[in-house]
Amino acid sequence: MTGRIFTADHHVYDLPALLSWNVTHTGSVPCDSYTVTFLYQKEMAPVLKMAAGFSAFHNGETMLRATVDEYAVEMGAEGITATVSGRGFAARLLDNESRPVTYQDATLAEIIRCHVAPYGIRCTEAADLRAGSVFTVSAGVSQWRALEDFCLTYGGFSPRFARDGSLLAVPEKEGRRLRIGDGDPVLSCTLREDHYGVLTEALIIDKTRNLSYSVKNQDMIDKGGQCRRVIYTPGNRTWAAMRYTGEYQIKKSREDEKAVTVTLPGSFLAFPGDRVSLDLKRLGLSGDFRVAEAENTFSAQKGAAVTLTLKERG
Repeated sequence: MTGRIFTADHHVYDLPALLSWNVTHTGSVPCDSYTVTFLYQKEMAPVLKMAAGFSAFHNGETMLRATVDEYAVEMGAEGITATVSGRGFAARLLDNESRPVTYQDATLAEIIRCHVAPYGIRCTEAADLRAGSVFTVSAGVSQWRALEDFCLTYGGFSPRFARDGSLLAVPEKEGRRLRIGDGDPVLSCTLREDHYGVLTEALIIDKTRNLSYSVKNQDMIDKGGQCRRVIYTPGNRTWAAMRYTGEYQIKKSREDEKAVTVTLPGSFLAFPGDRVSLDLKRLGLSGDFRVAEAENTFSAQKGAAVTLTLKERG
């Protein structure tokens, strides 16, 4: 993998050979992230001070476009090295708050124009969504939250970022399909199931009209779980919106209930949204999963490896 720095004063600098690197793709929030380390020369000082953007390339393809959050220069046994780290473009929306605003019959295109485009983010795909009612962005809400709330409420999906940093404000498409079985070079595999925080009931209360709507998670109830959340919403919420809010809260609480992490040799073998069919008889583990996160690492000592975090397909 190679790296390139973009400075705030519009200069481009190709980094020297990377001694080690870590690139993690999520496509959403938490953000994509990276850390790269390389040999440092004093001529790099003005470049690192002005570093604002970063791109990673592998076999001629862009693997990540991101911001630069931090750099460090260290002198040690290996000589003088520099480390640069940062997050994907979702960080630009997370780091900026929206002012309070109320839209009437807003479209997704309008939300993107007001909450995304001002931060230098290009949207290459956007669903044709319209609120059909009042959509309110509260004070203190991040630009990401404003965008995501609109997509979830009126489209039932979360927006994502492509590896080139462009916004994909459309439902997730079917990714590549991979198979991992006992004959593959699996370096490690962990299955974890955690019921903590998984809701059994979401009670939505419209405090203005004194109405309530309950959504239950029967699967967790059958397992003996007891975890209820009461969510108060602004007035004028439709029954559909209240039901959606409850279903969404339960769905979010279940996201981390079951996860499988698989580590394989190599780099960039899969990305978020790809489908993985597991058949590891030694663990008694099989099924179809979605790649939620892909962490790619390299060092001279350990070589290249990718760790995939897999979640059950919803």
